[in-house]
Amino acid sequence: MASNAPVHHATGSSFWNDTGKTGITSWIFSTDHKRIGFLYFYSTFGFFLVGVLLGLLLRIELMAPGRTIMGPQTYNALFTVHGVVMIFLFIIPGIPGAFGNLVMPIQIGARDVAFPRLNLLSWWLYIIGAVIVLTSLFSGGGAPDTGWTFYVPFSSRTGTNVSLAVFGVFIVGFSSILTGVNFVTTIHRLRTEGMSWGRIPLFTWSLYATAWVQILATPILAITLVLVMAERIIGAGLFDPTRGGDPVMYQHLFWIYSHPAVYIMILPAMGIISDIIPVFSRKPIFGYKMIAFSSVAIAAAGSLVWGHHMFTSGMSDTAVMVFSFLTFVVAIPSAIKVFNWVSTLYKGSISLEAPMLFALSFILLFSIGGLSGLILGAAATDIHVHDTHFVVGHFHYVMFGGTAFAFFAAMHYWLPKFYGRRYAEKPAVVAWALMFSGFNILYFTMQVLGMQGMPRRYYDYLPEFANLNLVATIGSWILAAGLVIMLVNLFRGLWWGVPFEGNPWGGASLEWSVPTPPPTENFIEEPVVTHGPYDFNGVER
Repeated sequence: MASNAPVHHATGSSFWNDTGKTGITSWIFSTDHKRIGFLYFYSTFGFFLVGVLLGLLLRIELMAPGRTIMGPQTYNALFTVHGVVMIFLFIIPGIPGAFGNLVMPIQIGARDVAFPRLNLLSWWLYIIGAVIVLTSLFSGGGAPDTGWTFYVPFSSRTGTNVSLAVFGVFIVGFSSILTGVNFVTTIHRLRTEGMSWGRIPLFTWSLYATAWVQILATPILAITLVLVMAERIIGAGLFDPTRGGDPVMYQHLFWIYSHPAVYIMILPAMGIISDIIPVFSRKPIFGYKMIAFSSVAIAAAGSLVWGHHMFTSGMSDTAVMVFSFLTFVVAIPSAIKVFNWVSTLYKGSISLEAPMLFALSFILLFSIGGLSGLILGAAATDIHVHDTHFVVGHFHYVMFGGTAFAFFAAMHYWLPKFYGRRYAEKPAVVAWALMFSGFNILYFTMQVLGMQGMPRRYYDYLPEFANLNLVATIGSWILAAGLVIMLVNLFRGLWWGVPFEGNPWGGASLEWSVPTPPPTENFIEEPVVTHGPYDFNGVER
């Protein structure tokens, strides 16, 4: 892709050791985008593991009717904390914060992001917000028990420590806004010579679309959370019907942000898949322009469909029809991506290594999640499955099967480049097989339970749901076993594995043209881009 940026091997001087400083302060006060990327990676992935542990505890409780390991109050608190940690501390910041920082500046030929200090501030705000959220679990009235959506009037009346948790999420939101501002400015202003809009890698395109959603939608969440705090602290009455307030208004305000937030979660994941599939198919991406435009279209249309979360709240028939129509419209650009990914695979020289296996899993799992989303987007069917386990299964197919599997694909694809070592392939494939099978046993079973009428967020259930709940819990154990194998193999390989030299994947975008691991300034010479990121002519593998 670059005419004067040849492949280099590791020389011992890289961003790991080329700062003149050592110790933890050289990391937590660094303005190097790669070090900040790793700060995000380890912090978000750590919270992911916490969320997984909480999810396993929830599944153990649900494996049989009646009390298993906890009471109803503890159960409500655990599923609230599980949702808050997974959504606000892992899925939303995970890919943009970690891999966006690690890879995006190199992909466009920049030496760093536009505002390095602002970049560091965004990580600090993320950590401060996360600490406040965790503090809320052990102070005041204890862990919030409202669910991650903080629905009023319960969130304004419960005696648990909702105010502090909401304030922590409020701080994390500012981190998201700063990251969006930084990425938009970087992509506009710091592209290297020859890096036209038609040559930007699709992962960077997805981050660009995501950044606009972060900038425009997140302030709505911030305002809404401030209103919840005002409701609790000074009794503002905005959402309290006994004082003339409207609890449905809270739902509108929350979902005006939170449905675009779904695309903050999934768009970067789609960008990862768009970068991995051409490399492991040895073919240029099919329909580059349409994939790039569809990222922007998803970001735009996804901001207009929040009402499909509220079909049972009593909105007018006209509003139901409009929001249902828009929900089906937003599926079109997502379908364009899936079509183009599959078309890229057609007659390709496909190599089924770990990053590709996770990418292919993404396509299937995201497609199942998207199609089940259309069932929820059609008002007639949504009435029957609303607030059942079907919704939980759908959501996890999109968020875990989509975003998290793409995150795992990125870990296996890019981390060896930054560590200079790679993992063992066979254990990675075994881990993928366990995770893929366990995931489907767990969440497809939950969708069946929802179709049968099992409500979500319930501590207990009727005996007729017992068998499938046991199957789902066993699926969670298989998924967790795959996660453990993946982590042990991946990080053992990154620290003690065989050297990862040159460009073994055969990627054509700029990150594969820099030394391994990359130096502090990314490029030994200023790159000049002469062709697109998916032109594999002359790229050896």
